[in-house]
Amino acid sequence: MNDEKVKILLCEDDENLGMLLREYLQSRGYDADLQPDGEAGYRAFTKNKYDLCVLDVMMPKKDGFTLASDIRNINSEVPIIFLTAKSMKEDILQGFKLGADDYLSKPFSMEELLSRIESILRRVRGKKIKDIVIFNIGAFVFDAQKQALIYDGETRKLTTKESELLRLLASNANSILERNYALKSIWEDDNYFNARSMDVYITKLRKLLKDDPNVAIINIHGKGYKLITPQTGE
Repeated sequence: MNDEKVKILLCEDDENLGMLLREYLQSRGYDADLQPDGEAGYRAFTKNKYDLCVLDVMMPKKDGFTLASDIRNINSEVPIIFLTAKSMKEDILQGFKLGADDYLSKPFSMEELLSRIESILRRVRGKKIKDIVIFNIGAFVFDAQKQALIYDGETRKLTTKESELLRLLASNANSILERNYALKSIWEDDNYFNARSMDVYITKLRKLLKDDPNVAIINIHGKGYKLITPQTGE
């Protein structure tokens, strides 16, 4: 992935909560843009490109549901998370009808919001990953559609699991690929047997990539794996 920060539109009329959320998200590496009401949020959305929106439902001037509807008229894809003190079923249903990706009722923990944001971004990234077919991995060219790894004019055919795992690693090149996410994406279950199976495939991929000393798959203890490569591309 590139090094650009994920940009989040944060609309919250409670000034103290808004500033706390902004500072917390910024401390976690996000570019959080805080707006105090729905109208200010709408103006900001029309002027900037955001990767995700976190909208309080009860806001002055323009409430979160109205703002979400206006945002959807401009961009039907951008993920939206609602924050609200309301917990009535009707409100939750209204939020999802407007195209919300998630919903958090106050009070909530900062960690829970971060977890929801990361989960949504992984899902969005996953959709984009499926559109990428060709990856440059150092001196290798990986054709995910043909399940082929090309090096110095020679083509090696990969098994389906090898190809799926290499595609995830290449899509997250030089970033951590979370172990559980990879297991659930490819094996659909993170049980012990599948985890051992993935370790075997990681070993196979390391052997396939060993001809380029600049490329490596390293273990990130307690988290997952990282494909180290000098260049990536589509």
